[in-house]
Amino acid sequence: MPPMPRWPRLTFHHSLLANRQLLWRLVERDVAGRYRGSMLGWAWSFLTPLLMLAVYTFVFSQVFQARWGNLHNAGPLGFAINLFAGLIVFNLFAECTSQAPNLILSNKNYVTKVIFPLDLLAVVNVATACFHALTSLVVLALFEILAQGGIPFTMLWLPVVWLPLIGSCLAVNWTLSALGVYLRDIDQAVGVTLSMLMFLSAVFYPLSALPERWQPILSLNPLVIIIEQTRRVAISGLQPTPLYLLLGTALALAACELSYRGFQKARRGFADVL
Repeated sequence: MPPMPRWPRLTFHHSLLANRQLLWRLVERDVAGRYRGSMLGWAWSFLTPLLMLAVYTFVFSQVFQARWGNLHNAGPLGFAINLFAGLIVFNLFAECTSQAPNLILSNKNYVTKVIFPLDLLAVVNVATACFHALTSLVVLALFEILAQGGIPFTMLWLPVVWLPLIGSCLAVNWTLSALGVYLRDIDQAVGVTLSMLMFLSAVFYPLSALPERWQPILSLNPLVIIIEQTRRVAISGLQPTPLYLLLGTALALAACELSYRGFQKARRGFADVL
């Protein structure tokens, strides 16, 4: 077996810039490939969140008669809008995280037969999940217009609010994709963890609805903070918390750099294991 090529020691953002054209092509192929051959094609990216929101609206507003505190006058859509905002964030994280352990395993040819920047696989995975999240945001905006008569101007803060989320997703993907090569049980553990996180991430309820003694504990979950900040700017019309923007973005960038370097070290043994 020929020796593994030595890759330059780049930071993760240098790698993204150097391979941006390849990255764009891979994301385009991945998104288009999911709907290739279906009758409705790209329409599924809008129909899926629309159907989900319709079901949540019926179940929680009609069956459980649930209401959300800051939208108690918005009728049956009030609860569904807040729930859906949290679900968009969670689904973005869950979609790319659930596939992360098998990213390298399902692309063995990129490891053993060609020279390929394997770190891009995680970026493509996250970018595809972001595309689906953006289509869901369009549906959320339409329902906000129906429920509230308009979209808060503070929704423009959403790309900045999601920087810690996207950075965390990249860090998790690089870490899990590397571990998945050596530890095949990671895939099963991730599935169980995501199922628990769905109910521990304030998706179906606001953090303020919990007893005060539990609120600091659940706040240790980064997804809870991101979901609360998303609702703050996208629904409540409030500015994001400055401490969250500064500290969250800094920690996410640091996590990306550490996980990227860890991935580059771990990749040296991929060919031997596969």
